[in-house]
Amino acid sequence: MRRQYKSQRHHTSINNIIEAAILEADEKGVRVMSLGLMNNREELNGYGEMYVQKHPKLKIRIVDGSIMAAAVVVNSIPKGTTEVVFSGNLTKVASAVVFALCLKGVKVVVLREEEHRKLIKSGVVENLVLSTSNNHYSPTVWLVEDGIRKEEQMKAKEGTIFIPFSQFPPNKLREDCFYHSTPAMLVPKSTQNIDSCENWLGRRVMSAWRIGGIVHALEGWEEHDCGNTCNFFRLHTIWEAALRHDFQPLLLPPSHL
Repeated sequence: MRRQYKSQRHHTSINNIIEAAILEADEKGVRVMSLGLMNNREELNGYGEMYVQKHPKLKIRIVDGSIMAAAVVVNSIPKGTTEVVFSGNLTKVASAVVFALCLKGVKVVVLREEEHRKLIKSGVVENLVLSTSNNHYSPTVWLVEDGIRKEEQMKAKEGTIFIPFSQFPPNKLREDCFYHSTPAMLVPKSTQNIDSCENWLGRRVMSAWRIGGIVHALEGWEEHDCGNTCNFFRLHTIWEAALRHDFQPLLLPPSHL
């Protein structure tokens, strides 16, 4: 399935299916639709912006879930952390996380020059550092995606916590390190008939991209929350809203609290 989403020749048929579902839901009076995983990829539909532009009179609100995912990542970082390593492609979630951390005064060490250049171009300057080391890195908190390279993982210090910002988990290559969950939260205790949202998540754990749509509906927010633009300052708002509706963060191991 992931291969089909990555294949350019399948994009039109996939988008047609998503668009039909949106229009059907809109006709039935559904207020919010969360795109969930894979259906919100930038290269597929611009994080859902395609549908909003094509159908400007939609009453249904489209949510790609990126802000919720970014909020979960930021709040998964152990308190007191002053420096993190960033490795991966600069997705909407990754950009929001890096921007938020830099604003908080956390130094972000970027491993790849291309991503560092993109961040500088987007206006992130303070607390952003391009790595110049080929050896091990001192920060023990790494923000990573599922495609993190083996040689990059091997440069992490013993005891490092890898915190994914991607929809899928990275390969766990280090037995002396800890791998946190992909962006997700525990569902409210009042929620019934919930097993696991994805096959790599635990029971009663839901992906942040899906939670974003639920919170959007519960809060009654009227705007779309999708597309390439990202309101970095909403991370705190949506995080507090999720907690208010009894979604709970996943705990870190005691050594990283």
